[in-house]
Amino acid sequence: MKHFLRVVTQFFLFLYCKLLWRVLKFVVRKFTGRCELQRICYNNKHGARRTLKIESSLKYSKNELLQTALSVHSDKVEKAIDDIMALKKINPDTNPQLGISLQASLLQIVGYRSLVAEVEKLRKEPYDCENPEHEDMLVKLWKELRPDTPLTGRISKQWCEIGFQGSDPKTDFRGMGLLGLHNLLYFAEHDKATALQMLHDSLQPKHNEITNPEWEQKNLDKAIGFSFAIVGINITDLAYSLLVSGALKTHLYNVAPEMPSLLHFQQTFCYLMQEFHRFWNEEDPCDIMEFNRVRSKFHRRILRQLKNPDMALCPHFSASDLHLINL
Repeated sequence: MKHFLRVVTQFFLFLYCKLLWRVLKFVVRKFTGRCELQRICYNNKHGARRTLKIESSLKYSKNELLQTALSVHSDKVEKAIDDIMALKKINPDTNPQLGISLQASLLQIVGYRSLVAEVEKLRKEPYDCENPEHEDMLVKLWKELRPDTPLTGRISKQWCEIGFQGSDPKTDFRGMGLLGLHNLLYFAEHDKATALQMLHDSLQPKHNEITNPEWEQKNLDKAIGFSFAIVGINITDLAYSLLVSGALKTHLYNVAPEMPSLLHFQQTFCYLMQEFHRFWNEEDPCDIMEFNRVRSKFHRRILRQLKNPDMALCPHFSASDLHLINL
């Protein structure tokens, strides 16, 4: 009985709030002479704060034309804006800035959707050792991270030196597919100094002040506690989950003037790698067995940061030539 009453109460509360919201929108429009989309565009600066509100307004609109605007192709965005302006009876000549603002936000929205599809395609594509392009990328990754050490063979224990688990890295890409390799290679190429430093640190004793005999006596790992390549694949998974869940919208809507691209995602990955490296050192875990705990805590910290609509995860490395700026 109590459950039934609670359900009924929630139902009537929902109806009341929905009706009240409709009435408030009607009153505000009559009072200001502007529709909700106009108020959003004029009262919010360009970026996530504006685009998230426009996205929500279109998504929960009763009008089918407004709802379908979220799923148009990027080539049809301009026409969608014209249709919205006509539906809302807004004169584009007297409101030129509105069309520009709506177009920028809608391009971000449809661009984010396209980026999710592109990233998902890479994630689902398995590493194929018979594919010359895949093999070339993998060998190139070795040359970027071990420029002074020739690779003795495609199947080699040398791969462990850059953080793979065995003699054939192919098996480590099963979870993230080619996406993991793309991200690792991008990091090594576009932020080489940081990537090499991170690899170097991962291979060093955890506490420099402890002598080798003391390490042996305490039976501790001699490395800092993680494998570079495996961490890169793990952070790829973290970045992927942020993207698919929509949490990364805040960042990408703030850094991509229009359509977010794969390059924006890869640069975000580089930032996450840098920050995870710092975070791992701050946490000072005893060994690799604490990796999942540290990763989960790091994930929660990034999620908290992304709840701020003005947040942009701005990396500080050479890849900044992509012109990603904190708006």
